[in-house]
Amino acid sequence: MPELVILVVNDPDKVTDVLKAWLDCGVPGATILDSSGLSHALCQRGEPSEWPLMPSLGRLLECREEPHRTLLAVVPDGFNLDGLADATQRVLGRLDDPHTGIMFTLPVTRAWGLHRRRT
Repeated sequence: MPELVILVVNDPDKVTDVLKAWLDCGVPGATILDSSGLSHALCQRGEPSEWPLMPSLGRLLECREEPHRTLLAVVPDGFNLDGLADATQRVLGRLDDPHTGIMFTLPVTRAWGLHRRRT
């Protein structure tokens, strides 16, 4: 069964290197999305009753944006996912370490519009 590989990269500057590694592993294509984490969303919103009339500079700096990139790729049945994870960790560092990223897969039971990469 094909798999959807989802990788959230904490350091956007490493995305190009991750994509190169994925291409070398045979990933047929990927979609890249800008994303942010839960703490950023909570920091930005807060409760309306807590919003000051004039936000302080400290509050603005406290809620600095920490952009992430989320990569999505569908890989075919039998794809070497362990090899892909190893290649990804060679670029990002151990995903079990903080501030590297998170990678997981989901089964793809049906898909339309997927095309194999032409070499």
